[in-house]
Amino acid sequence: MRVLGLSAAALLCAGALAVPGTAAAQDAAPEQIVNGDFSAGTAPWWSTANAPVAVDAGRLCAEVPGGTANAWDVIIGQNGVPIEAGESYELSYTASSTVPLTVQTRVQQAVEPYTAVLATADPVDTGATRITRTFTAQTDQPEASVQLQIGGGRATTFCLDDVTLRGGAEPPVYVPDTGSPVRVNQLGYLPGGPKSGTVVTDSPTPLTWTVKAADGSTAATGTTVVRGEDPSSRQHVHTFDFSALRTPGDGWTVEVDGDTSEPFSVRADLYDGLRSDALAYFYHNRSGIPIEAGLVGEEYARPAGHLGVAPNKGDTDVPCQPGVCDYRLDVSGGWYDAGDHGKYVVNGGISVAQLMSSYERTLTADDAESAELGDGALRVPERGNGVPDILDEARWEMDFLIRMQVPQGEPLAGMAHHKVHDAAWTGLPLRPDLDPQQRELHPPSTAATLNLAATAAQCARLYAPYDAAFAGRCLRAAETAWDAAQLHPDLLADPADGTGGGAYSDGDVSDEFYWAAAELFTTTGEAAYRTAVLSSDLHDDVDRLFAAGGGISWGSTGGLGALTLATVPNGLSAGELAAVRSTVTAGADRYAAQSRDQAYGLPYAPKDEDYVWGSNSQVLNNMVVLATAHDLTGKAAYQDAVLRGADYLLGRNPLNQSYVTGYGERDSENQHHRFWAHQYDATLPHPAPGSVAGGPNLTASASGDPVAAEKLVGCAPAMCYVDDIGSWATNEITVNWNAPLAFIASYLDDAGDGGPAAVARTCRVTYASHPWNGGSTVTVRVENTGPDTVSPWSLAWLMPGEQRVGHTWSAAFAQHGRTVTARPLEWNRTLAPGAAVDFGFNTSAPAASPDPGTFKLNGRACTQF
Repeated sequence: MRVLGLSAAALLCAGALAVPGTAAAQDAAPEQIVNGDFSAGTAPWWSTANAPVAVDAGRLCAEVPGGTANAWDVIIGQNGVPIEAGESYELSYTASSTVPLTVQTRVQQAVEPYTAVLATADPVDTGATRITRTFTAQTDQPEASVQLQIGGGRATTFCLDDVTLRGGAEPPVYVPDTGSPVRVNQLGYLPGGPKSGTVVTDSPTPLTWTVKAADGSTAATGTTVVRGEDPSSRQHVHTFDFSALRTPGDGWTVEVDGDTSEPFSVRADLYDGLRSDALAYFYHNRSGIPIEAGLVGEEYARPAGHLGVAPNKGDTDVPCQPGVCDYRLDVSGGWYDAGDHGKYVVNGGISVAQLMSSYERTLTADDAESAELGDGALRVPERGNGVPDILDEARWEMDFLIRMQVPQGEPLAGMAHHKVHDAAWTGLPLRPDLDPQQRELHPPSTAATLNLAATAAQCARLYAPYDAAFAGRCLRAAETAWDAAQLHPDLLADPADGTGGGAYSDGDVSDEFYWAAAELFTTTGEAAYRTAVLSSDLHDDVDRLFAAGGGISWGSTGGLGALTLATVPNGLSAGELAAVRSTVTAGADRYAAQSRDQAYGLPYAPKDEDYVWGSNSQVLNNMVVLATAHDLTGKAAYQDAVLRGADYLLGRNPLNQSYVTGYGERDSENQHHRFWAHQYDATLPHPAPGSVAGGPNLTASASGDPVAAEKLVGCAPAMCYVDDIGSWATNEITVNWNAPLAFIASYLDDAGDGGPAAVARTCRVTYASHPWNGGSTVTVRVENTGPDTVSPWSLAWLMPGEQRVGHTWSAAFAQHGRTVTARPLEWNRTLAPGAAVDFGFNTSAPAASPDPGTFKLNGRACTQF
């Protein structure tokens, strides 16, 4: 999460307001710095004890030690500088360094909470470098501190001269570079999908658009639709549709009124790389394990963080905050939440749930391919262990979440600690293995406990085919957490507990209760959980589960429960199942309508254009609802809205900005992160490909984010974004934003095949059930309709109702919950092209149940006959 007082200089928003002023007024303004030329010696300048200062040839110089962790570990500064809210200032200084470094330039409070009115990152080289920064103070600071923070790097000699700070400045009006006014998905479009764009123009009449191939030839043409002023951006826009273009290729562009869009592709496999990269994000951000160059590349490799190896205090033996508990826990593993090194149960909960749901979708959706997420398919060190790689990744977080549970015999046993992180905020940049701070467990909360109950219940049913012991551990943790939450239903996280990590407070946990009950009921079928689901005020309430202004999020998880109930076989009656599916499609109808109505096509329309912190994740979570509705119904309108949402995220937006690192000509590359911090330290990498930025945040400039305060005052809602490492309120990256990106990238990669009707199926399944009192006899035929031999084969499906497989023949069966897998015997292990294998089994069940809906042969969907 955010770090107080940290920022840098780049930008991206429209309409920043300048405070009136003139050069003459500035010259007349009093100098705020005392002895800025050091003609009177060093006073009143001060420095940290590790870097004493002296005047040398008219400059103030310090020997900066190497090996410090944070920029603020070495500071040269002056206190007692009066700053007035609303006044604009210009700070200038000349500096040099024998080893190039980045100075964190600060004007801030001298004491906690160190609120900054100026926070920039300024590179200084061996030659004299003049740094000039203007800013408008957002708060009164009668005794501010001007600081040059120069720690966290190599040993160097740093010298400073000609420091001046005056009021009466006139900051330049900020106008973002938005490139071409013709806005498209910079990655591209699926051949059979919708293709639309937006052009910013003052023209009151339609304009001609032309699609050009890479060789300059014309492929399509038409006229724009005048849309008028877009309220989210305050831009006058037209839209255009070129869906008739279906020819695969690269380097396509659209020209409108003499302007040309960024180039894009038309390909069926557009999202294959994004699926892999978005999921690799989680391995990159694992705690407690080395990140291997062989999996992610040399620039992203790093040692394990927080294992107790100096200077780490480690996560293997962590105490509580003072007064919270008298025990210590091993809470190693898991994922770092965001730009910081904190690990949060409520953020990790929704994230791991969506990764597991990405896999579970391959068991329930007809055109989802589990092979793309299977063993050996992704970049995880566990590949080759016989477990789907995406479940290996999810397990790294699940193990951590279970470790956060309060041990038996302790007060609040069974509850989950809300979070673990450093005692104080860490600076940028800081690799996790170099973090020297003490880690602390924060108090348990009902929200965290129910996140554990929900995710561990989902874990229990998905891991059963691969590791029964771990699945059992998950189920015990889930049931224990549910019981503990029943005993402590209103133990809420303290909204003021935000030192060293985000508070993640949540005043309403009814949605977490509903989600946890839905997952436990789906896994166990027990009557108590069924009652909790059906009696919940949220059940079938589309306005609460899938709100118009933004639905699913870490603080609003009820929709996750509804998606599970609608898609995963469970014990709901046919009428109850139809009702919950109707709720999901009603939510999707709402988001699809928003997508059609908006000039930039996104399925997100908050009231009063109030784009929230992490608005891109809200767009993505609405896309998850749309994708699920498409899986349930096959209606093209839902998939079209998902694709338009992807267009928005990848460049068809008011800033002409792809918010995903590595995707698009104008992609974000300076997201807020401690290790991926190239903007602050050229020896460190940019964020890895497939990392989605938080996106526009209407309240960013008032949130304490100093970059947003400098650049985004008065910006239009969809323009309130800065691609700057210091803008944590607009440019942070987090696990719970990348999780829905991974889900959607996986969905879209599957959609690139053209949907179930267009997929070239290579197998056909005939499933015939013959009911009798208390069960049925089932015969199955699997035919290889493809050109390649399949050996050995494995057919998997989910068994509806409470059916249990009994007597079997001609195949080896395994059933884990509702997951059934049939594998060959020695004599029928090979399926040649055109060949078929027949097998069967008996079932026992307390009531009649429908036949399975989807069959996967070696992870690929089969046609049903």
